[in-house]
Amino acid sequence: MEKFKIIFYPDNKTIEVEKGKSILSAAISIGVYINSSCGGDGVCGRCKVILKKGQVFTQPTGRISLEERKKGIYLACLTTAQSDLEVEIPPESRLDLEKLSLEEIDLRLKGLYSESEDVEPSESVLGEEIFVHSPLATKLYLELPPPNLEDKISDLERLYRQIRRIQDIPIMQTGLSNIRRLGELLRSADWKITVTLGKRNGTAEIVLIEPGNTSLKNFGLAFDIGTTTISGQLVDLNTKKVLGTKATYNKQASFGSDIITRIIYAQEQDGLEKLHHAVIDGMNQMIQELIHEHNIDLNDVNCILCAGNTTMVHLLLRVDPTYIRREPYVPTANFVPTIRAAESGIKINPRGLLSCVPGVSSYAGGDVTAGVLSCGLDSVEDLSILIDIGTNGEIVLGNRDFLISASASAGPAFEGSGVACGMRSSRGAIQKVKITPADFQVTYNAIGEVKPRGICGSGYIDIIAQMLQAGLLDKNGKIKMIKHKRIRDGEYGREFVLAFKEETDSTSDIVVTEVDIENIKRAKAAIYSATSALIKYMALDFSKIKKIFIAGGFGTSIDVDNAISIGLLPDLDRSRFIFVGNSSLAGARAILLSYEAMKKVNEIARKITYFELSVEPGYMDEYMAALFFPHTDLAKFPSIKVKEGRSLS
Repeated sequence: MEKFKIIFYPDNKTIEVEKGKSILSAAISIGVYINSSCGGDGVCGRCKVILKKGQVFTQPTGRISLEERKKGIYLACLTTAQSDLEVEIPPESRLDLEKLSLEEIDLRLKGLYSESEDVEPSESVLGEEIFVHSPLATKLYLELPPPNLEDKISDLERLYRQIRRIQDIPIMQTGLSNIRRLGELLRSADWKITVTLGKRNGTAEIVLIEPGNTSLKNFGLAFDIGTTTISGQLVDLNTKKVLGTKATYNKQASFGSDIITRIIYAQEQDGLEKLHHAVIDGMNQMIQELIHEHNIDLNDVNCILCAGNTTMVHLLLRVDPTYIRREPYVPTANFVPTIRAAESGIKINPRGLLSCVPGVSSYAGGDVTAGVLSCGLDSVEDLSILIDIGTNGEIVLGNRDFLISASASAGPAFEGSGVACGMRSSRGAIQKVKITPADFQVTYNAIGEVKPRGICGSGYIDIIAQMLQAGLLDKNGKIKMIKHKRIRDGEYGREFVLAFKEETDSTSDIVVTEVDIENIKRAKAAIYSATSALIKYMALDFSKIKKIFIAGGFGTSIDVDNAISIGLLPDLDRSRFIFVGNSSLAGARAILLSYEAMKKVNEIARKITYFELSVEPGYMDEYMAALFFPHTDLAKFPSIKVKEGRSLS
């Protein structure tokens, strides 16, 4: 088979590929990350590259204009090498999957749980319960009485007996490798040893036996494996102190921005393996950085606790996720037994344990149950709602008496996909916007205080709210025909220029199109209507809800007034909204530090009833009614007044 070299700029990386391999596939193979939210199907139009030199074959697509083709612009997923190539990836096509800055980590973890504060990690947001400190892995220093003619029980029984003198553990087990070395180890250590006990599926396992006293060196990791971002914390299991936090983008994004696209990709040859390694390689890199920065021996990291949606957990464990998306939508496992971390490819102590937070269903995973645990929804009398806004928006309604959840297929618009100038909330993303009603002048704030490259989810919420208030949009989301330099006809209908090219770090103007507005409108309608349908199903109304918890990194930067004015959130007293940051990571950390919390989250997973919106007769009516700004029924949004210059007709 004929082979060609491809050089990618500005990375200056070179790879040799067989003739006919797509530019996108070549880029993934060499670690060059190109935005491709559709997973290479040629639908999203995000993977535009500039051909500097060479011959290619490309499939026809409406995502590339004639003017772009003249400039040598192609879609990487639909273009194959026919000779040696030199390819440039423009800024707007680059998928920035490098480590997040401290500022960006703070945006994702913002809330009650900050690594800079020595707070009780297992305290719920509502302050209703603090779990007993009993971590997934504990260390005990033991001084065993040597055997004699009056006390001749075996070495293993002697070890069990001494442990039970300190802790009430009815069932214990250990591995053959520990038994093989036990006799010599006990005697060479003068019967003074440290055992690492792991809580594993209802039993206590002796994970490791070491000579001397190493009981002060006991560490664990809590991870939230999100569709977009992976966040992790290194925790001292003895003191409960968070030693460090890392966050990075989930490199599975190279294969698609949403879970359905990734499930489909997993069915391709080696697809599951690639998706699995994309997540564990990122986690292992974070682990190495954390232990290096805090001068910790990897062998002293004895356990890891992971939370994530059902698909992410399947991919983490290299379990086929195919049937998650096939009717009747059944995952392989919601409750995964605690395993050796090494079985999944995660590099900690070779005998260290990995536990995953249990899920409820295919579309309500461990990130949901961990969030409920950390917010304490299941422990109070007042009704509360937890809303995790993202590609697969999750909603949980309830209190100590009941919990019911639903999954809203919002799509990736809030994560920056499916919108012309969208991007994740990373450096260069416009996240705050103000528009002056009198002259439509725009002021904005980009993450990192740098020139903007695009717009993230919170930025789109602000833009649409500001355009509505300035009289630039009607309630259907159509841009009005107003003569102004920022309003013009574009390739995909009328558009509003947020930032002109010379103001940006992009090759073109940053705009908001009517197609973008339509996508955001559908996404907000999905979240609002799912929440509304849940409440109606339980014969309740929004007035009965005392607290609304907004979770996820995206939620930390939302302007509540703007979110209400576009109809994303219900029009309630603003004091009822509580931003809890990464509630999934907070819950994972609580479980890592308390076996009581682990038992509690198992109860929560069994307690939650999953409400399938697709079979609810009234849901589509709710959804259609929400496809306006803010809603067809303005009585639901009494605080949204018709401002001067704005028409809701």
